[in-house]
Amino acid sequence: MTYVIAQPCVDVLDKACIDECPVDCIYEGDRMLYIHPDECVDCGACEPVCPVEAIYYEDDLPEQWSDFYKANVDFFDDLGSPGGASKVGKIDRDHPLVAKLPPQAE
Repeated sequence: MTYVIAQPCVDVLDKACIDECPVDCIYEGDRMLYIHPDECVDCGACEPVCPVEAIYYEDDLPEQWSDFYKANVDFFDDLGSPGGASKVGKIDRDHPLVAKLPPQAE
């Protein structure tokens, strides 16, 4: 099990969750942040600091955003498990699900 970042993060990229994550498993894409499922230790520190309530425990992900579980997993297909987002920096792409979304109103 892991935490998942869903649609409310798109075009927000607040990054408070990154500051709270003790294992550096939250990676930045072009339009949203992604939690690496193999690096997340399920501590939950990220969830309460998200100002737009975009982070959910996998089993609690609302049905309307269920596709974001796969988006968070698939985002790392090419990247593998680098062992920390700070080593990688911003990744200049997004999962196709996110990339095709219209700009999100703030």
